[in-house]
Amino acid sequence: MEYLAIIVFVISTCVTPGPNNTLIMTSGLNYGIRHSMRHYFGICLGFPAMIVAVGLGIAGLFEQFPVLHVILKCAGAAYLSYLAWRIASTPISEFNETRGKPFTFLQAAAFQWVNPKAWVLAVGATVTYTVISDSYVFQVLTIASLFMIFGSPCTLLWLWFGASLKTILLKPSYVRIFNISMATLLIGSLIPVFLEIYQQLSV
Repeated sequence: MEYLAIIVFVISTCVTPGPNNTLIMTSGLNYGIRHSMRHYFGICLGFPAMIVAVGLGIAGLFEQFPVLHVILKCAGAAYLSYLAWRIASTPISEFNETRGKPFTFLQAAAFQWVNPKAWVLAVGATVTYTVISDSYVFQVLTIASLFMIFGSPCTLLWLWFGASLKTILLKPSYVRIFNISMATLLIGSLIPVFLEIYQQLSV
């Protein structure tokens, strides 16, 4: 396996904006690092687990039953749209404390399965960096481990950045603007997904 190539792929994809990073940064601002740790660990462990599941066979189901992929994509887009609305409408008190609850570990882990970027990365990594051989399972487990080792610090960076903004965005109105901006960014990331769904349903 080309370990260096995989590590570069992991870092470059995990440090760039996406639904996971947008949500964890928003959680850092609204709830702080300590209260967002379950969300953080849900991402760090949930996504590698998804890679293992995809690499060991779930992706094959989509080849046999393409409609399942369309259904999952529609469900993911709908759920992300709901999350964007929830982020934009989160109540902020006059003391700059967000009323609500951050993601739990299980919610963050389950979120990977409706995250379009997670599917692209999981399928892309397992297809690109594995070869069919007796060591295939080991290759998949290695890729999942590298995402856990090198991807987790990238996610932590976004969490820290969100929490550090709390000292800058002192007014509730500023937090509201930030939340709306993040919700808009999340919806913007879904535009390619919506277009793909439309094309698939139009066929």
